[in-house]
Amino acid sequence: MKIMTNGMRGCRKGPEAWFTGTVWIDEIVAGAAPSRMKVNRVSFEPGARTAWHTHPVGQGLHVQAGLGRVQLKGGPVQEIRPGDSVWIEAGEVHWHGAAPGHTMVHLAMQETDASGLDVVWLEHVTDEEYSEALG
Repeated sequence: MKIMTNGMRGCRKGPEAWFTGTVWIDEIVAGAAPSRMKVNRVSFEPGARTAWHTHPVGQGLHVQAGLGRVQLKGGPVQEIRPGDSVWIEAGEVHWHGAAPGHTMVHLAMQETDASGLDVVWLEHVTDEEYSEALG
């Protein structure tokens, strides 16, 4: 067992290659082998969002605060609120982030595949895609 105190973990700004707007990432836990689990607390400022991306083993999201949006490629934009959980299947192209005019904080939980890969980043979500009517 390992207890990671708050002072042991860092916070980093989300890279512009992966996000539109300001996003902060706090590592919650990254399991040591044989575990492949990674959990991050991700804080989105209003309008901030991920780029389109996939996960080779899938991803779970759990909204802690604020108002967010999530979308599968080709599907409707959906609203997510505190207490909502989302499961994204392996290989599904998607994005998630804060709703316009709102912040959003979620836990992002995923495993790496056998090669150590946990996410494949794609193109940025356009303002038009982000602003689509809710489905």
